[in-house]
Amino acid sequence: MPPAHHRAGFVAIVGRPNVGKSTLLNRLVGQKLAIVSPKPQTTRGRILGVITRQDAQVALLDTPGLHVAKGGLNARMVRLALRTLADADLALFLIEAGPPAIDAATRKAIDQVKAANKPTLLVINKIDAVPRIQLLPLIDRWKDLHPWTDVYPLSALKGENVEGFVDALIAHLPEAPPMFPPELWTDMQERDLCSELIREQLLRHTGQEVPYSAAVLIEQFDESERETGPRGLVRIAASVLVERDSQKAIVIGKGGARLKEIGSDARREMERLLGAKVFLELHVRVEPGWTRTTKGLRRAGYED
Repeated sequence: MPPAHHRAGFVAIVGRPNVGKSTLLNRLVGQKLAIVSPKPQTTRGRILGVITRQDAQVALLDTPGLHVAKGGLNARMVRLALRTLADADLALFLIEAGPPAIDAATRKAIDQVKAANKPTLLVINKIDAVPRIQLLPLIDRWKDLHPWTDVYPLSALKGENVEGFVDALIAHLPEAPPMFPPELWTDMQERDLCSELIREQLLRHTGQEVPYSAAVLIEQFDESERETGPRGLVRIAASVLVERDSQKAIVIGKGGARLKEIGSDARREMERLLGAKVFLELHVRVEPGWTRTTKGLRRAGYED
């Protein structure tokens, strides 16, 4: 039975693309849930990470970056981020430390946070990259834009100021019983985590043309041999979806070399996740225009 003043709630992590939202989620939960890449719009779905303590439970929700989207997959990602924000008890608006780049897209993102009417912490990430003397002017500049509930500087990558950050989150959550069993740290299935690990390597091994037009489908996830031998074996078959033949050629690479590298690096991450040997069969197929149609998005596993 939880203590009398137990706190619990959903916390939406929002902000512009590439400010470190996924890195912060992974750091706070202590597990690799969200893939990380220097490419914008790496996160495409809502990712849940749960922190459970005796006196509190924090359900963190990583979201796609808020950006100007004209339609298709990008518009779906923004809608998902805004729905997650609307359903949350608390919002974290992440920015990067450094000279404030407050352009029209950033102002629109702030307006979207204002419209949600949620208590919102301004989280200044990547403070390890700037001199401390620059932080106070930066905080003052951002305070002029919105009446933030609180301001918290940290470095998700280095772990600086992160330890006390969970306490700050909990202080702003309502008194409520736990929402999830204490042993649960995410609602993502292992096959979905493996799909994301493949996409992470796809982002790392390809140039700018491919990532935004690619998706990964797990066609087979066979655990029948998982309990055999010292580590067991999981057999996985996956398809990489792209929109054009030219993109397929980039993913495969000369003589299949790039696809082999993607598969090898993804398999290594999967084995770490699953605690078992992984046999990975990876193919590439062309689905013209899948990012721009409802049917294509559903086939790729992106329900609205």
